[in-house]
Amino acid sequence: MNATRRRHLYAQPRWWVYGIIGAFVIGGAYPLYWSFVVGSSDKTALTSTFPPLLPGGQFWANAAQVFATVDFWRALANSVIVSTVITASVVFFSTLAGYAFAKLRFRGREGLMVAVVATMAVPTQLGIIPLFMLMKQFGWTGSLGAVIVPTLVTAFGVFFMRQYLVDVIPDELIEAARVDGASMIGTFLHVGVPAARPAMGILAMFTFMTAWTDYLWPLLVVPQNPTLQVALSQLQSAKYVDYSIVLNGAVLATLPLLILFVLAGRQLVSGIMAGAVKG
Repeated sequence: MNATRRRHLYAQPRWWVYGIIGAFVIGGAYPLYWSFVVGSSDKTALTSTFPPLLPGGQFWANAAQVFATVDFWRALANSVIVSTVITASVVFFSTLAGYAFAKLRFRGREGLMVAVVATMAVPTQLGIIPLFMLMKQFGWTGSLGAVIVPTLVTAFGVFFMRQYLVDVIPDELIEAARVDGASMIGTFLHVGVPAARPAMGILAMFTFMTAWTDYLWPLLVVPQNPTLQVALSQLQSAKYVDYSIVLNGAVLATLPLLILFVLAGRQLVSGIMAGAVKG
């Protein structure tokens, strides 16, 4: 590689690149900021001629109203349990199945993979009624198990991990591990899992956010033992809706996701970069 090409390869992005990225960041963050502005103001914020652009001083007063209206802490605990269990299960089973589809040779592998991908084309809403009838027969309605069990593994997770592992792990590395005496499970744990960590982190983040924000299915099976999204929907059930309280609750429900991203974001990015360098 000559010096000129090397300089172009490592050149800093131009100012307009940062401008475009900044515009996307502002556009994505503005709805949350606007929710915080309204959620920290009184009920006249949305009806005033000139809506406020800066946060008010009533955030905690509105939050107290949210806590008084719904069982916020119980719903928060339910959401944490559901999202954590679903995330751990999806990541584990998807990595296991993705590794099998990517690197193991067995009869019917391609047909099974096609069947898994085909289920992604079926709308989730089509399975809600039979799934609800099944949960009712099991006697699980009203318990968190009815929310957790149907999503212990997802077709998207299996497909995502398979597509990642099919190229990132050389077949020669697996053969070398087997020649050295490693079992199939040992090869998966010592070769497959370390290589899959960046993809596992991304899948965990997406799965946790999906489980955290899920509304329709928990509304059907656990209305009396609600998750956070279902509980906060009660803020709009009155004849008169105070949107400052509603948006305050939305901000409170989003805070755990922001905290998770701040805590895990650096490790996630470093894992992705490490996987890219190794690849």
